[in-house]
Amino acid sequence: MKKVRTRFAPSPTGYMHIGNLRTALYEYLIAKHANGDFLLRIEDTDQEREVEGAVDIIYDVIRQTGLQYDEGPDKPGDCGPYIQSERLPMYKEYADKLVDLGGAHYCFCKEEDVAADKESHSLDYRYVDPCHMISIEEARKRIAAGEKYTVRQTIPHTGTTSFEDEVYGHIEVENAQLDEGVLLKSDGYPTYNFANIIDDHLMHISHVVRGNEYLSSTPKYNLIYQAFGWEIPTYVHVPPVMKDEFHKLSKRNGDASFQDLREKGILSEAIINYIALLGWAPVGEQEIFSLEELVEQFSIDRISKSGSIFDFDKLKWMNGVYLRNMSLEDFHQLALPYYKDIKSQVDLMEISKALQPRVELLMDIPEMIDFIDAPYPFDANLFTHKKMKTNPENSLEALNWVIDEIDSVKDFSDDDAFSQFFVDLAAKHGVKNGRVMWPVRVALTFKAFTPGGAVEIAHIIGKEETMKRLHDAVKQLKEFLNQ
Repeated sequence: MKKVRTRFAPSPTGYMHIGNLRTALYEYLIAKHANGDFLLRIEDTDQEREVEGAVDIIYDVIRQTGLQYDEGPDKPGDCGPYIQSERLPMYKEYADKLVDLGGAHYCFCKEEDVAADKESHSLDYRYVDPCHMISIEEARKRIAAGEKYTVRQTIPHTGTTSFEDEVYGHIEVENAQLDEGVLLKSDGYPTYNFANIIDDHLMHISHVVRGNEYLSSTPKYNLIYQAFGWEIPTYVHVPPVMKDEFHKLSKRNGDASFQDLREKGILSEAIINYIALLGWAPVGEQEIFSLEELVEQFSIDRISKSGSIFDFDKLKWMNGVYLRNMSLEDFHQLALPYYKDIKSQVDLMEISKALQPRVELLMDIPEMIDFIDAPYPFDANLFTHKKMKTNPENSLEALNWVIDEIDSVKDFSDDDAFSQFFVDLAAKHGVKNGRVMWPVRVALTFKAFTPGGAVEIAHIIGKEETMKRLHDAVKQLKEFLNQ
């Protein structure tokens, strides 16, 4: 049985778009599920769009996600070079050979003339190249004389070209609908439509995985494979990742990139887990997968035909699951950079202990803990909570209960004993726990959302600061009620 070999072939044109990363993930999973090889190939033939530093971004993303390749520019095998710009003589050689085989021809039309001709017709217009009439011998004389040229694909005017896709099934296109595109540009660089065919064949790629926008172009690629007499690879065209019901995520429109999500404090493991489910359905109800589990369970037959909408809230939830499932020490190390603005002398590990069950995005941490150095400005409205059955009047009463008896709490770091203090105090006065704990929580922060309740907050800021804020809140509430 032929060994499964897939390749991730990104262009160094900027940040790693989520759709591109998902394609890389599927290629990796297909190869590794079959104990095959996963290759990295840098497709840098579009010189105009190349962005400085983008190659380093590609390497960095692969390192962070764990999608380690078996062959690549810095890990050569027998099929290199793995950077297209280092393979230019090869493309010229195969372009000339394809002309000899009748699958392409030399074209001397000026690019601006071709563009103007297409612009003057409908979108489905097929350019009729007058250079079809030039013999190979005459064309090569003109080339030898220094005339500028391209190599353009030659496509039959009649008949159909078909192929089987692993996701979309049988695809058949009339040859008359296929445009005779340029394969080798006048500067000697190949177009994507030619270079990927040559590279995939020479690198023994068994499965070509790419977005379904290439379904309509694949018959053109197959005509080139057939002209050379080469084996056509297995095609796996995947559905798009959608921004909403009508729009795809797009790198050019500045939509989600791997780097953007990492800067928000989303773990690479959560990103990989989430995007695996954007277009692939596992067996059963499990949603949280390690990369190893994805390798074990992934199968092409469960890839969807329809696009999946990128749901940032779902990704946040999943990231929260990963944060909660790690050790407190590991979470603390991730959270430490977000504590840099804290000026008070507090136990940072205690902050992490309070945050870990509640954080979904690491970037939210500064806002969650900005009460530590000082509470927000007094806001009497926060004491009104319908569910807790609190208002400014009974909150003032509850705070006085707490102040009168809080000295009985010997150790603020004993969360169980501290919690029991509030429970006992509420029972003593015949009210529910929230009627006591909510006013304390507000008095210590004046925030509606906090990393933990009254016990955790008091634990973090310490007994002295807790008492000061309770007394300040009582004073401010009295002034408010006496207005």
